[in-house]
Amino acid sequence: MTTIADSICPDVPPSGPGCVECDATGSWWLHLRRCAFCGHIGCCDDSVDKHSTAHAQATGHDVIQSYEPGEDWFWSFSAASYVEDGPELAPPRSHPRGQTTPGPAGRVPANWRDLIG
Repeated sequence: MTTIADSICPDVPPSGPGCVECDATGSWWLHLRRCAFCGHIGCCDDSVDKHSTAHAQATGHDVIQSYEPGEDWFWSFSAASYVEDGPELAPPRSHPRGQTTPGPAGRVPANWRDLIG
């Protein structure tokens, strides 16, 4: 049986400052999430593309952490709940503070509020 601890690799750095797939396609995100196992940065489920959940479904990597400045919560997809007392992950622990939310600047459509649900 896999435990939460088996789903978190604290020494793995994040994949970058933004959603990997959105950056590759020129899309945008609302908030960012970090895979606690491999460091993949994906966009949240309130974003149009929901890449963090898609990554979890494709890889079986169960736990994410917020990649927003000032947030350190973890979420388990399989338990559909927050994970308490997760370890500190390798830095950086959030996207750059100057990066806009939603982001990145220049790719967020003016009607972004109408596009999220």
